[in-house]
Amino acid sequence: MSETKLAVPVLLAQLVSKHHAQWVDLENLDAWLTVQRGNQVLLLAGDPVRYPEALDVAVVLPELRQVCAAAGRAFGLAVAVPEGAEALAKKFGSQRWPSLLFFRDSQYVTTLPGMHDWSDYIALVNQALDAPTGRAPGIGIPLVSSTAGTCH
Repeated sequence: MSETKLAVPVLLAQLVSKHHAQWVDLENLDAWLTVQRGNQVLLLAGDPVRYPEALDVAVVLPELRQVCAAAGRAFGLAVAVPEGAEALAKKFGSQRWPSLLFFRDSQYVTTLPGMHDWSDYIALVNQALDAPTGRAPGIGIPLVSSTAGTCH
């Protein structure tokens, strides 16, 4: 991980210090994914001043993990380094802050954007944990055929 230059919000730092999350940025993403087994969730918090929901997600995420683990659906945690979150969001096509990125056995699964009511959050996280792995969304540039508008 590159050295953190921005002040890290206390609630994000607590995910690492108290809940054994790992810091992830674009530089160490591949190394982090390579050693992960099972379900993993990466929090892209963004700037909590601009997106105050990010801190709400940071508070709720350990509780979601505890409920899921009690039901036999454990997942590991990671937090995007604040100054690296934008690059990770672009890589995975995430356009809303905050977002939870789900991975299984080093493969992308899905993205769950925003903050949700508790019961909705539990259902959405369980859906994400059940979803198959797949290709991460692109950067949103539509592909256009060079023959568009012509008849064959």
